Amino acid sequence: MAARPGGEAGTEEEYEDLLPALAGRLGSAGLLAELRAGFRLLADPALGAITAGSLRTGAERALGVAGMTAEEAAAMVREGDLDGDGALGEREFCVLMVRLSPGIMADAEAWLRDAIAADAEDDEDEDEDELLSPSSPPAPAA
Repeated sequence: MAARPGGEAGTEEEYEDLLPALAGRLGSAGLLAELRAGFRLLADPALGAITAGSLRTGAERALGVAGMTAEEAAAMVREGDLDGDGALGEREFCVLMVRLSPGIMADAEAWLRDAIAADAEDDEDEDEDELLSPSSPPAPAA
């Protein structure tokens, strides 16, 4: 079991990383659509961004997560706030959710290795094709 981040001392909640299962079922486009829907549930509609306040109210209203402190919510927003504006835009939220998923990150490392290997293979094939293709005859001397 993993301790709830920012939770009270001595309390533990089990954490189950569901993003890899969702990604497997929905594919990358479906997972992104679900993350965007989650963003809309937590975002302040007037700002179009997740603030510490909208995170607290949205988490309680939509997800049933009660008792999040202002400090916990602010820390969560800071964790993903890449542009330093004090709120999470949709892209920042999606990046944060993926980054915080150990299963997705482990898969991402494997996907990256495979993509690099495939790219290197493609480069080798192109080099081989260039070597095997007949070269143009030299231009006649003038």
